[in-house]
Amino acid sequence: MKRQLRIPDKVPDQTRTKTDVSDDASVILQPFTLGDLVLPNRIVMAPLTRNRATHGTDAPNDLTALYYAQRASAGLIITEATQISRQGQGYAWTPGIFTADQVLHWKAVTDAVHVAGGRLFVQLWHVGRVSHVSLQSNGAAPVAPSALLAKTQTFTELGFVDVSMPRALDVGEIPHIVADYADAATNARKAGFDGIEIHGANGYLIDQFLKDGSNHRSDMYGGSIENRARFCLEVIDAVLEVFPKNRVGIRLSPVSPANDALDSNPQATFGFLVAQLSRRGMAYIHVVEGTTGGARDVSAFDYLALRKAFGGAYIANNGYTRDMAINAIRNETVDLIAFGKDFIANPDLVERLRINAPLAPSLKATWYGGGAEGYTDYPAIAPAG
Repeated sequence: MKRQLRIPDKVPDQTRTKTDVSDDASVILQPFTLGDLVLPNRIVMAPLTRNRATHGTDAPNDLTALYYAQRASAGLIITEATQISRQGQGYAWTPGIFTADQVLHWKAVTDAVHVAGGRLFVQLWHVGRVSHVSLQSNGAAPVAPSALLAKTQTFTELGFVDVSMPRALDVGEIPHIVADYADAATNARKAGFDGIEIHGANGYLIDQFLKDGSNHRSDMYGGSIENRARFCLEVIDAVLEVFPKNRVGIRLSPVSPANDALDSNPQATFGFLVAQLSRRGMAYIHVVEGTTGGARDVSAFDYLALRKAFGGAYIANNGYTRDMAINAIRNETVDLIAFGKDFIANPDLVERLRINAPLAPSLKATWYGGGAEGYTDYPAIAPAG
């Protein structure tokens, strides 16, 4: 018998009467048509790993449903990175979407968000070499384009530890991973997600293939930009067989050194890739501008060139303030702005940006792992008047 999951009802009231919108904020509160979805505003909730999946099953749970429903006023929510397979897992207690139990529990999450009036894309994820043997089946080595140890750490049940030495994928294994992405997309449809974001950023498997610092292969998946982009494009094509193109996006981080993935010519690499993505008619590219969660000026890069080369929407990410977001939308250099950490302690971030209210700080000690504290217990601001 399938367990009946409760849809949480403790969500901020999204229907209360609003005060007059300031002229400055109105530009980021305008509706935007993304593919065939009409978003009520230009504010996106970025993926945020919170390590609160159910221990033992890596399925989301009632707290997950409440957490996302509380933030349903965002124009679009993109879930935390969600592994497509056990091999794709790199952190303890992150959710998967490859078992029937996980799909069932994600359905409760999408139902809760939809009841609250929101729209939800799932971010599909394979970490590649950013993993630890304790997180892999039978203690296997993580996989990567090349057997190169990343200078980074991951989060296990014992806390943060150095990642394990990976092994290079055999060319014959790669189609199976592509198929795992397609299977995950199929599961996302069953779970009721509105769309898919492919995680191609932050030094994880797709990014590892794209960047020549982490990809030393000499076969059809290495060497030239075209070859290094092959895996990413195969994944995209497989997912597009499951979801319509106007419901699929991808996250990219051209110059971010996150998880030790670097490229010698990111403008050329990502210029080629984005042109190929545009040809496929995808809904959006979600671009981390600068260092993930850090400096925006880590390396010179022409992000506007990516926007011009791509026919869909451009979601900008990384360190945007209210004023920066307003200016970027007004100047038409971006279409949507993704906010990450600000959504942790501000489930009503859209309202706070609307009235220019102070943002509540989050407790960093509760970012990863735990229960409701620092997750679903941040209050919304009191209604005006």
